[in-house]
Amino acid sequence: MERVLRPHAEQEYAHELERLAEFDDRGRPAGWRLSPWAVTTYLMGGELPDGTVVTPKYVGSRRLMEVAVATLATDRALLLLGMPGTAKTWVSEHLAAAVSGDSTLLVQGTAGTAEEAIRYGWNYARLIAEGPSEEALVPSPVMRAMRLGSVARVEELTRAPSDVQDALITILSEKTLPVPELNTEVQALRGFTVIATANDRDRGVNELSSALRRRFNTVVLPVPATAEEEVEIVSRRVAQLGRALDLPALPAGLDEIRRVVTIFRELRSGRTEDGRTKVKSPTSTLSPAEAISVVTQGLTLSAHFGDGALHPADLAAGLQGAVVRDPATDGLVWREYLETVVRDRQDWRELYRACRDVS
Repeated sequence: MERVLRPHAEQEYAHELERLAEFDDRGRPAGWRLSPWAVTTYLMGGELPDGTVVTPKYVGSRRLMEVAVATLATDRALLLLGMPGTAKTWVSEHLAAAVSGDSTLLVQGTAGTAEEAIRYGWNYARLIAEGPSEEALVPSPVMRAMRLGSVARVEELTRAPSDVQDALITILSEKTLPVPELNTEVQALRGFTVIATANDRDRGVNELSSALRRRFNTVVLPVPATAEEEVEIVSRRVAQLGRALDLPALPAGLDEIRRVVTIFRELRSGRTEDGRTKVKSPTSTLSPAEAISVVTQGLTLSAHFGDGALHPADLAAGLQGAVVRDPATDGLVWREYLETVVRDRQDWRELYRACRDVS
């Protein structure tokens, strides 16, 4: 496990899940490893009676997580909706890890996702040699989750073609997957559910049909409400990535992280923090996920080509790359922001010069 770049949630946080299970004396829905209370504690963080600290996996509204967990305890599927970078995938992985101990039953939605990814496929060599049989059938992650009574995850559901999306309708409504070639069906065991994620900001999105939407309870994950929340999210995630990549410890770069978060929030909202100056917004989303990427890249530059401390020069190229996605329009927005906002802030002079040099 020490050589794995990114362990699954149930692997990386196995100790926390084990300790939660030991102290969890509340009722558990059929097929669940933990009670809804313990699942929410795993997501939001807390301290157990023996002093074990459960680290927060989600920074934001506890009520939102309670609603998401309560949905999974019913016969409804859960749809996590929000703009890119609002931790939809992160939350779905940790929910699956806490509920069923397995976050790997995953379907990735893309323009090329086929219906077999939702239903089942065939080992065509055996199919031709032997005809349709249970041995020739290749179960999808969703079918495996139904057989195990586990959580299946569907990432970027709106990127999959509409006919592929609709393959979920029978599964979610009847909790059954027909296999007409074998004159049989797979009935879901108790504990089976689906967590899907979607956003409607990117290009190439296929809207969900009303029939499919009705089979989901939707929880909208917002961008962080305050700058401090966003700084905490970015700091925590960068620290995790830094440990995996053997990068320097984070505290030396907290001031730079706050600057990155401030820039992203101001450009997203179209107004400076004090509300006095309006700024133009670029076409990029500038989500916390992109802030994490900018800071991680800066730490890597500093570790391999600098003194190990995070400086504005380490962030400048990443900032420009995150903001300027369309050179014709975003380039002008970024230069105007540098000249009207960044240049006039006394303690931002080094960042201003670094960004100007890159530009």
